[in-house]
Parts: sequence; structure tokens; C-alpha cells
Amino acid sequence: MMSSTNEDDPFLQVQQDVLAQMQTTRPLFASYLRIRSLSSTPAQSPEVASARADLETALASLAEDLADLIESVRAVESDPSHYGLSSHEVSRRKKLVDEIGGEVEDMREELGRQNAALAGPSRAAAAARAAANDDLPPPSAFAFDEGGSAQGDDNYAEFEHQQQLQMMREQDQELDGVFATVGNLRRQADDMGRELEEQHEMLEHVDTLADRVGGRLQTGMQKLGYVMRKSEDRYSSCCIAVLITVLIILLVLLLIL
Repeated sequence: MMSSTNEDDPFLQVQQDVLAQMQTTRPLFASYLRIRSLSSTPAQSPEVASARADLETALASLAEDLADLIESVRAVESDPSHYGLSSHEVSRRKKLVDEIGGEVEDMREELGRQNAALAGPSRAAAAARAAANDDLPPPSAFAFDEGGSAQGDDNYAEFEHQQQLQMMREQDQELDGVFATVGNLRRQADDMGRELEEQHEMLEHVDTLADRVGGRLQTGMQKLGYVMRKSEDRYSSCCIAVLITVLIILLVLLLIL
């Protein structure tokens, strides 16, 4: 009988829908934060606008179901036994609504930093007072306020302006670092150029000395060849003279004998 009652309990049915929507909304929220952090100009980025629109739609649908859960908990917490519920079950439902409501409120606050989707200060204060008193916040605390869009746009524009100024300062610092690196490379290139010029002059001096030494060597070789040729002619003449003298002596000896 209790199982049939739980299956027919509208709170449990809406609870399943809310938990399923939370499983879908969390990735949308993470995707929105990632796209916004990667975009240099979130205000003009169509990707950021699309991700924010998807997240706002999911949060709006979630807020409606969450408001139904809050109303359901308020209806049963005064007399749980009348609805066949224990005080522990009521506490569990109240804790679930508080946790999901807090997570939804955190997402809406993050969105409010970009496009003033948050409710006014009175709603935030009411939700804070309810949490301090261990009570459920009113369902209107999770509703999206469309009346403060003009002020929100101004805050969003100011936030974007500050973000752009911060990015410009960071880019200036990076450019200063790049300029310093380029200056160091230029000085190194100048030093290398001077060294190359000095080495070029040294090579030219070595080439000049090599040409002089080569010329002197060639001249020496020519003189050595001339001396060798003269020496060969002198030795040949001496040998011929000696042979003639020997022949004459032999002829004289033959005639005498």
C-alpha cells in the first residue's frame, strides 16, 4: 500500500524530472563557463550568447518545477502524517529542495555577472533569510526577473569594459616582453655581424699570405729546376771527357804494344 502511495506521490514524479533536468543543466552551465572563458569578447560572441540562452532556458524550466517542489514540501511539513509521510521523509525532501535551490541560485548568480538575469536584492535577501532560519525560500526566489534588464545591461557593459581593460593591460605586458626579447635578439645579431666581419678580414689576410707564400714557393721551385738541369749538363760533359781520355789511352797502348 505504501509502495502504491509513493508511486502516486506527485512530489516523487516532479523530483525525478528535476533531477533529470539537473543532469542536463550542469553540463550546460560548465559549457557556458568554458566558452565564456575562451572568448576574448564575450559580449559580442555568438557562441557565448547561444550557450547563455540554452542555460537560461534550462534554468527557467528547472525553476518552475523547483517551485512546485517547494509548494509540495510546504503543504506536507505542517502535518506529515496526514499525507502518510514520516518526519524523516519530509526532512529529506526539504534538504533536497534546499540543495537543488542553492545550486540553481549559484548558476543564476554566475549568469547575473554577465546579463543581469539575477533577481533583485530583495529576492536574494529573502532567500538568504530563509536559509538562515532553516526554512524554504519562496518560489519567487527562483523566478527570472525581466524588469531589471536595463540596469543589468549597464552593469554588464561596465563589466565587459573592465574585462577589456584588463585584457588590454595583459596584452601590453606581453607586448613589452616581446619587444624586450626582440631587442635582445637584435643585439645578438649585431654582435654576430661584427664577429663575421672580423673573421672575414682575417680570412682575407690569410688568403693574401697564402698567395705570397705560394708565389715564393713557385719561384723557388723554378730556380731549383734550373740548377738541376745545369748540374745534369755539367756531369754529362765530364763523363764524356773522361771516356774520350780513356779511349785515347787505350789506343796509344795498343799502338805501342
